[in-house]
Amino acid sequence: MRHYEDSLNVSALPEDLFAFVDDFRRFSSHMSESSWMMGGGKMDISLDEGQGKKVGSRVRMAGRIFGLFLYLEEAVTEYEPPRAKAWKTVGSPNLLVIGHYQMRLTIQPLEHKVSLLRVSIDYELPMRNAWIGKLFGSMYAKWCVQQMIQGVRQQFT
Repeated sequence: MRHYEDSLNVSALPEDLFAFVDDFRRFSSHMSESSWMMGGGKMDISLDEGQGKKVGSRVRMAGRIFGLFLYLEEAVTEYEPPRAKAWKTVGSPNLLVIGHYQMRLTIQPLEHKVSLLRVSIDYELPMRNAWIGKLFGSMYAKWCVQQMIQGVRQQFT
């Protein structure tokens, strides 16, 4: 497993911050927007009846990236509002630069209505074409986590 994490002090109470990051469509919006890192493509996000807000809830993403059809399904594995949430890929994801992964966020209250948000990803190289993962996996993992952090920064500043 490879690892990347980043953190941010946010001028918000843990409950308000968790309410924002608990929305998969908002927190993962970088996946549903066309960008150079997504090869000009984007992924559609669909949620089950749990909306990604309980253990076992499922999130699916599918789309074309660099002209290739990619797909993944995630399951929420930890859900402790307003303190922590984790999710991981399940089944057989069809990804390009990383393989199976687990993401985790934690929120720690600090002084004066400030909270520390920490976002991390632990990931494997892709099963097929591991060389692509060796070249670009760490760059993609960093980009993904930083996009989530940036979305929070924009929301709370």
